[in-house]
Amino acid sequence: MSAIDSPKNNVRHRDELELRWSARWSLTSRILAVNILALAMLAGSFFWLDSYRIRLLDERLAQTQTEAALIASALDGVGGAERERLAVELGESSRNRIRIYAQEGPLLLDSWALGPPTYEMRDPATEPWKRHVARWMDQAIETVVGAERLPPYPDPAVDTLSKWPSAVAARDGNPESSRLMLAEDRTPMVAAAVRMQDEDGAVLLVTGNARDIRGNVRDERLRLAIIIAIAALISVLLSLFLARTIVRPLRRLALAAQRVRLGRAREVVVPRLPSRRDEIGLLARALSDMSQALRLRIDATEAFAADVAHELKNPLASLHSAVDSLSRVDDPELQRQLLDVIRDDARRLDRLITDIADASRLDAELSRADFEIVDIGRLVETILAAREARGLDGNVKIAFARPRLGAARVLGDESRLARVIGNLLDNAVSFSPENGIVRIGATGDGENVVVTVEDEGPGVPSDIRDEIFLRFHSIRPEKEDFGKHSGLGLAIAKTIVEGHDGTIRVEDRDDSSRGARFVIILPMAS
Repeated sequence: MSAIDSPKNNVRHRDELELRWSARWSLTSRILAVNILALAMLAGSFFWLDSYRIRLLDERLAQTQTEAALIASALDGVGGAERERLAVELGESSRNRIRIYAQEGPLLLDSWALGPPTYEMRDPATEPWKRHVARWMDQAIETVVGAERLPPYPDPAVDTLSKWPSAVAARDGNPESSRLMLAEDRTPMVAAAVRMQDEDGAVLLVTGNARDIRGNVRDERLRLAIIIAIAALISVLLSLFLARTIVRPLRRLALAAQRVRLGRAREVVVPRLPSRRDEIGLLARALSDMSQALRLRIDATEAFAADVAHELKNPLASLHSAVDSLSRVDDPELQRQLLDVIRDDARRLDRLITDIADASRLDAELSRADFEIVDIGRLVETILAAREARGLDGNVKIAFARPRLGAARVLGDESRLARVIGNLLDNAVSFSPENGIVRIGATGDGENVVVTVEDEGPGVPSDIRDEIFLRFHSIRPEKEDFGKHSGLGLAIAKTIVEGHDGTIRVEDRDDSSRGARFVIILPMAS
């Protein structure tokens, strides 16, 4: 097992792909959530607007306190009708209402009683519904941002000093003699009081309406709300578009993969999405190629199973017939012949089962094999020495042109490559005439290692050169006993070579002599 496929790495890769916090969320919901979260951060600007509103009110309150001190200084030096006229003029110029209370509490002077009102006190009951909606939205936003609740602005039937906390504070010498209040129509009111320098200790109260601040803040909130609404609409539309371009093809791929898994249809077309050049397009084409490879593998497995059943039936039928005949034959010579048939069929079955087992597990074993550097020249010498010791070549001679040391090295499984060369040598020897010569060579050209096996047999017709590498396809020489080969040797050789990223083919000999020439090309090891 390679390091990449180790259980530890598999667990790590699985953990990297898992998102436990979003396991119950669809992809569309996640895209929308991410974009809405960004808009929620933008909506946080309402908090900044509230701090902006508070700063404006504080500045207005400080300004009113200063105006109250100046007006008190101006009115301290005059009295009678002149004080009343000056109070009205100062109230109109500062847009405030000026009142003077005696120390005991009665109202001594009111600029509104002497002149026109300097600001408007609106009755909410007489206003249109749009104003009610605006006030409700103001209250909702201020509740969300946690704004300080202002006390209501008093409108006493009997106006006395005790009705105004600011005036009471100024009379008592408290420096905190300015207040913010809220009118009935939810506009902020400012009130500032100053103790006058008169001998009787009168208190001057200045009140003003900050409707302009409320209007400015409402305008800014409306602009921000419009921006957020437009951004939200665009974000949702873009999120849905993004989800559509991502989720829909993924659902199509998932549905196709589900159909492949269920095996309901013989041909399941997995969309390849050729117009997509992004990761989803790569995924679609990878899944399509994977499903096609899987279908080919299934077809090959089914065909292999059918071929196995067919190939096993022949020796089994022969074995069954010989066993049945043996019990009815009394002739010793005929019994001996039948026993020879039984032994041959048993050996053939054993050979078939062995080769079938090798062929069926080759792909899996090659995918897990740890490839090493293999010197083809040394490997061929080892194979030839073993064959000579076992007498496998008979009267056929094998000529090997040994390459220089290290000139023909490949990365692979030595035992499997030995199986390929052994199968080709078996094939070449079986087709060679008496006292024939089989030539084997191995050369490197810098990029590939080329292994050739040439015999002096009848050769392979050009129209069946691809078929001889199919499983159970066997064309044997007339001199060979029936059943000696399973028909899997060249198929196994082709599977092993391709498992090493190589190719194998058969062609005519270069010297135009009679015979076949098998060529194996394998990538050279760096």
